[in-house]
Amino acid sequence: MNTPASSEGHLPSIKKKVEAEAKEALALTAYFATWFCAITFLAVTNLQHPVSLSIFGIALIKAGLCAKFMLIAQAIFPIKVSKNNGIIKSLFLESLFYIFVVLSLNYVEAGIDGLMHGKNFIDAMASFGQKNPLHVLAMTIVYWLIVWPYLVLVGLRLALGEDTTMNILFGKRDSSDQ
Repeated sequence: MNTPASSEGHLPSIKKKVEAEAKEALALTAYFATWFCAITFLAVTNLQHPVSLSIFGIALIKAGLCAKFMLIAQAIFPIKVSKNNGIIKSLFLESLFYIFVVLSLNYVEAGIDGLMHGKNFIDAMASFGQKNPLHVLAMTIVYWLIVWPYLVLVGLRLALGEDTTMNILFGKRDSSDQ
């Protein structure tokens, strides 16, 4: 039975867990946003259209949604690193699952966009990738190249620990930095 004292002991750990998850979501959103804004910028300049800030807003929204769905996918299908297989072999199949999640999100996004423009949801979904399987494959490869480094980083954090990974990537922090 929970007593008031035992319930109070759980609040700080729940607060830390929520805070850590929020930081992870923010970092993943920033990571995806960097990629999606860069890809959007490349696409717009490739087409020689004027660069509008609103397209970056859409990229930011998409980044937030992709981050949320990636974190949900991780909750459903947690990342596991096998010491026998190493990080790369352990995460390769999982990376394909996460790409499936991101690609599915894009199909749903195309359907919702179609609904917002008065089209049938299924027809709009079917038109994703300009109805071109090679274009969808190309996008899938790009998405995999975006997701893969993130998964390797998560694998490193799982295998080495958060502090060791951050020290390797960014150097050791001085005690005065904390």
